[in-house]
Amino acid sequence: MDSMSAVVLAGGEGSRLRPLTKHRPKPLLPAATTPILEHVFDQLLEAGVTEITVVVGYRRNRVQAHFGSTYRNVPLTYVTQDQQLGSGHALLTAESTVDGTTIVVNGDQIVESTVISDVLEAHDDNSAVATLGLLNRVDVSSYGGVILDDGEVTEIVENPQDERTYRFNAGVYAFEPAIFDAVRAAEPRAGEQSLIDAINELLASDEAVRGTVSEGLWVDATYPWDLLDVSFELFEAGLINGSRTENVAESATVHESAVVREPVVVAPDCEIGAGAVVGPYACLGENATVRSNAVVERSVIDADTRVGASATVVDCVTGVGASIGNGTTIPGGPGDVRVGDRIFEDESLGALLGDRVDDQGGCTYVPGAVVGPEVTVEAGATVRGTLSEGTEVRS
Repeated sequence: MDSMSAVVLAGGEGSRLRPLTKHRPKPLLPAATTPILEHVFDQLLEAGVTEITVVVGYRRNRVQAHFGSTYRNVPLTYVTQDQQLGSGHALLTAESTVDGTTIVVNGDQIVESTVISDVLEAHDDNSAVATLGLLNRVDVSSYGGVILDDGEVTEIVENPQDERTYRFNAGVYAFEPAIFDAVRAAEPRAGEQSLIDAINELLASDEAVRGTVSEGLWVDATYPWDLLDVSFELFEAGLINGSRTENVAESATVHESAVVREPVVVAPDCEIGAGAVVGPYACLGENATVRSNAVVERSVIDADTRVGASATVVDCVTGVGASIGNGTTIPGGPGDVRVGDRIFEDESLGALLGDRVDDQGGCTYVPGAVVGPEVTVEAGATVRGTLSEGTEVRS
């Protein structure tokens, strides 16, 4: 196969990940220290993809500015989904860029290249209009389930609740151009055109839809604390620069008395001060600073964030440019987390700090605290619950 195109659906916001998606879309959130979408591109290229169309929408300028017109010498073509009207609608926006067989993946879920390669190989060996990448999972109820009979897809169900044996839909598809007519033919639901409904339209028309079962990493961040699990799974799978162990950029500065406990990833231009302890399972984004005698473990610390001297930061996710003051304590989860109108109990989240939070030091965070962007936390304050953007927390 001399060339292979892919369409990456990256137009969504990721509203359940707010406040982290206040200023950037979910595909640009960090998995370890690298944007989710960059991992997606890496796995596509590893599978042999040579051209990529990216469907952008929410905060599209951020995506285009970050990646530009090429990624690792592979051309990127951007098309805009002006309204978020479903995955099928997103694919339709890319129709003019598709000529022949194409791979379609989600831009906010990381799927290992082996799954993509298996789909390509299986599709090349059959005459199906669509070939789906599937995984064996015990619980498929939160995503999509597929009934498979001797390699033929007989039914695909979103959020299945019955006791039948389903395969997990990994969200990796090889499509022929007939998929576009199927999207248009499927009846919209709640004003949205669904890719799953389009596949069911193919099945109803007796078109051949195949499935191939693979083994490989599949990770998704639905809620803020999932960014911790996603990063940790990348460590375990060896998908952080190909290394399961210590990974410190050459331009990072690590004091000789600091302790770096693997696995970690420390991005370029970070600084780790005297007596600081970083790791295990710590991710420091570009230009992050951990001051003397601070402790950071099981955390995703985004770019330009400062962790003050003698602070303790456990099970924490930060946005860009947050400041955690001297002596502040984020002791780690479990905690109860409010997302919208829902309460999630006993989640492994010490705290979530949005972009440019200013913690002035000596503060204590009750597990599960969610702090919006631009919040100021006065020295010595106790932080609990969910704080909206721009709030001032007084001691």
